[in-house]
Amino acid sequence: MAELLQTRRSALGQLLEHARRQPNQECCGLLAGSNGVITQAFPARNAAKDPKRHYEIAPAEIVRLLREFRQRNLRFLGIYHSHPNGENVPSPRDIELAYYSEAVYFIVTPRPYASNPIRAFSIRDGRVDELEIETVV
Repeated sequence: MAELLQTRRSALGQLLEHARRQPNQECCGLLAGSNGVITQAFPARNAAKDPKRHYEIAPAEIVRLLREFRQRNLRFLGIYHSHPNGENVPSPRDIELAYYSEAVYFIVTPRPYASNPIRAFSIRDGRVDELEIETVV
């Protein structure tokens, strides 16, 4: 049975909106919340050299966002990015770069008719487990 992850519906809407704004490039950002519930997505600029195939959040932007989380009494809970061309499952590169073992990794597809446009994963020591997303008010 998949581990259950609680996320506000509004945060999921933020992910889809961000991914669909530039559907031909990978979008990215951080996820924060409280009491283990993801309540908000914080979009970041994709600093990758090839944003159509990869994502990278600049270290200075991560620091800025983490500072904002502290000011708002939010906890860092995850990272998200999109896969504009392909399935929304972790790529070998996503697995290799999953440095935050306690974070949840959301992968979004901007395709409008995808049956499962947002998926969440735990990536620890190269092992990938899909998480079940439960939406809460």
